[in-house]
Amino acid sequence: MNWAVIITLILIGILGLVLEFLVIPGGIVGIVSGFVIAGGIGIAYYKYGVLAGNITLIITVIGILVGIYFMLRSRTWRKLMLDTKIDSKVNEVNEAKIKVGSEGVTVSRLAPGGKASFDGEIAEVFSAHDFIDENQEIIVLKIEGNKITVKLK
Repeated sequence: MNWAVIITLILIGILGLVLEFLVIPGGIVGIVSGFVIAGGIGIAYYKYGVLAGNITLIITVIGILVGIYFMLRSRTWRKLMLDTKIDSKVNEVNEAKIKVGSEGVTVSRLAPGGKASFDGEIAEVFSAHDFIDENQEIIVLKIEGNKITVKLK
């Protein structure tokens, strides 16, 4: 085996790590890529001796660290990031329709949280005690900020 095989193994391993990070998360590709890089370095130690192996190891580590540094500094990462600002709230309570004592019907199962309808107004609510099934009549016990607590009627 010559240096071309060693360099190819290390580059394939680095490409696999990049794919693991960007495209195929889950760990398997990253672990295999780490073994491929280690195999390339191990071949350098085995075929060319300790000095060549150490140089290969140092160059590989420095190359990976420099690559990470430049990848994190580049503006390309901003295109991959989720940059959406969420400015709404879970329940923007309509004071006229939903207040303590209001009656409604569950739209989904409350386990302990779910959705309920109050005169056509859908809101996320929480059960005070037990799970409540769908299509059950409920009463609002209390409203604390955006959290609406209900019980069975």
